[in-house]
Amino acid sequence: MNYQQKDLQYIWHPCSQMKDYEQLPPIIIERGEGSYLYDIDGKQYIDIISSWWCNLFGHCEPKINAAIKEQLEKIEHVIFANFSHTPAIDFAEKLSSILPSQLTKLNFSDNGSASVECALKMSFQYQLQSGKPHKKRFMCLSEGYHGETIGALSLGAMDLYAKMYKPMLMDVLRIEAPDCYRCAYGKNRDNCSCECFAKAREMFERFGDESCAIIIEPLVQGSAGMRIYPPLYLKLLRAICDEYGVLLIADEIATGFGRTGKMFACDHADISPDIMCLSKGISGGYMPFAVTAVSEAVYRAFYADYNEGKAFMHSHTYSGNPLGCAAALAVLKIFEDEPILQNASKKAVYLHDRLSNALLEHKNVGEIRHIGLINAIELVIDKKTKEGFDAKRRMGYEIYKKALTKGLLLRPLGNVLYFNPSLKIKEETIDEAVKLCEEAVLEILHK
Repeated sequence: MNYQQKDLQYIWHPCSQMKDYEQLPPIIIERGEGSYLYDIDGKQYIDIISSWWCNLFGHCEPKINAAIKEQLEKIEHVIFANFSHTPAIDFAEKLSSILPSQLTKLNFSDNGSASVECALKMSFQYQLQSGKPHKKRFMCLSEGYHGETIGALSLGAMDLYAKMYKPMLMDVLRIEAPDCYRCAYGKNRDNCSCECFAKAREMFERFGDESCAIIIEPLVQGSAGMRIYPPLYLKLLRAICDEYGVLLIADEIATGFGRTGKMFACDHADISPDIMCLSKGISGGYMPFAVTAVSEAVYRAFYADYNEGKAFMHSHTYSGNPLGCAAALAVLKIFEDEPILQNASKKAVYLHDRLSNALLEHKNVGEIRHIGLINAIELVIDKKTKEGFDAKRRMGYEIYKKALTKGLLLRPLGNVLYFNPSLKIKEETIDEAVKLCEEAVLEILHK
């Protein structure tokens, strides 16, 4: 029995219909280097999606490798209740120096969904302990995605993930999200005044007084197909949250650490949320690691004698894990020591130009939207109507399969193919990836 057969005998893979694996069995990866993966047969793949957006600087980054190896010889794990360690403290100090100004305290967990769950519970308890027990409801944007725990799934709005579990989920208030490609006001993201914010204002006018928090993916709605909207929307949202006493939770799990061209997506709008959720790139894609950063005002609502019952009784066994902290600290040092954002900004222009030249004129490519190194290729039946392919045709999935045969790891989001590469990707690798993507698109969607 080979490794593929053993995998299928024992393993249930995430976000997969396992029956599909009869035609496309799992690819067994043996090693990685930079933007490349290599399977056990030696075949090379360009990891253009950073292995679900978390691999920040490429695979086997020497500085992160060294930091984890050094920490491994000291302490691998210790309870984080009433104990601490220098990697956590050093990391917290360095992260705090680059976070939006209002965020002063960090709560550690071990994955993005847990970070979101933490933020939701904090928000609810904050309002209760601030003398506002009537503020119990949550708001979110339609087409949002915030993770897979029951709380996080409730605040998402993607039926693909949530429909099956609706009887279990919280009743939340969903605001129609910006959709700049199909703008109902006939605008585009470069010339609008966020007329679509009227939907949010209407929701706040009706339910703001009973809402405790709103959670958003700032600027980029990832699972919705990398939908990108203007920074002005965040400014307007910050102002209306202040007006109604609603906490603003920024889910920067996918957008943080340089993905949008700035360290955090909120930096584009120069706003500071009340709570920020961080994971994925925070450890360079090495360790399960997450942070929920909060404002001093939120933190102070929990600060009291233990017998007052105001403590945040929420914990994870691997909170503040020393190996994760060591990896995350190494990530921040790389940003500090190397011109990562400047170089990535140049490569972002190069990547978008290459993709546009290769694919934008194709009859089935409606838009190639981008921010930072993130590029999303939206496939349509017709450019004028912007009608997408029927979900049953799985056109994105067919292109994904074709690209794999050529050595390119894409990942479809319905009718959207996206590039979200390492911030250190080389131009020659971009050239190769764009060429392979173009070949796959042309072979599936005949020009």
